Amino acid sequence: MKKLYCFKPNSNGGKPKGLVSSKEYKRLISWSKYLVSPKEGEVKEERTEEWSADMSQLLIGNRFASGRHSRIYHGIYKQQDVAIKLLSQPAEDDKLAASLERQFASEVSLLFQQNHPNIINFIAACKKPPVFCIITEYLAGGSLRKFLHKQEPYSLPMKLVLKFALDIARGMQYLHSQGILHRDLKSENLLLGDDMCVKVADFGISCLESECDSMKGFMGTYRWMAPEMIKEKNHTRKVDVYSFGIVVWELLTSLTPFHDMTPVQAAFAVSQKNARPPLPANCPLALGRFIRRCWSSNPDKRPDFEEIVSILESYNESLEQDPTFFSYASSDPQTMTLCFPSCIAIHRTASSPA
Repeated sequence: MKKLYCFKPNSNGGKPKGLVSSKEYKRLISWSKYLVSPKEGEVKEERTEEWSADMSQLLIGNRFASGRHSRIYHGIYKQQDVAIKLLSQPAEDDKLAASLERQFASEVSLLFQQNHPNIINFIAACKKPPVFCIITEYLAGGSLRKFLHKQEPYSLPMKLVLKFALDIARGMQYLHSQGILHRDLKSENLLLGDDMCVKVADFGISCLESECDSMKGFMGTYRWMAPEMIKEKNHTRKVDVYSFGIVVWELLTSLTPFHDMTPVQAAFAVSQKNARPPLPANCPLALGRFIRRCWSSNPDKRPDFEEIVSILESYNESLEQDPTFFSYASSDPQTMTLCFPSCIAIHRTASSPA
């Protein structure tokens, strides 16, 4: 683990040598001072929550992602590799500061309750306004988006497409079974472990389905956002299914959806013109129909994740039994969206010489 910095200040007050950049160090100090008490090296111990972190055990390394009001660092907590998300409330905007505090509370509350192999593992958090800290497991593979952008377009093997799609769908099925909407499902918020297992992450604008109407001010990302959410209409868990359809398109193409548009142009095209990213010419017919169902403009026509997992499992099983399975699906206009392994046996029997 390189370039680590502990929240305990140096005894001489100087910058640690060979660590983060001078600019980043100053910013880190300006944020971390709220997590450390005025007495040198003494960490505040207001451990009132079960999830509260022991900040004396936290070391911060390199920043690897950032947002408008947050930065994410690689670090170590209690001798474990972790990702550290630091949120900072702006002093000049009370309304935004309150929103960010609610976002932190919601994210911690939702993450703290989750336990699934395809959901990011929550470890601890720290609440010291105007700075908040969320600690999760660190996944060395980075984001799915970063992985895809390293690939040649349209080059991901179908077996890997289905594997990634199933990981995501199983994680989302679990979240929905808990009554949770993610609301910002995209390749950037899907992380890869060393074993190539995909985990759903970043619950910053997630909510309980029963409470989402009160969180309309929190927006997702336009390129992946369902039309009803763009229009700020009442929305259900089906907004995540729409976003999942866009992610499956990303898996097939390794491209950014609506790459030739600005985010606002993409939002207008989706919500006002019913635009969708073009499916690849070689996309199997069955998979194309499945994706179109997921991103249907009518939320009621989108499958739920229980059905999605079932469909993808059947595709995966069929592909394992016959690597040419999707060539049947591409050439046969009568192929159904849900095709079980028995379809292969029927196809072979029908095509066998008498």
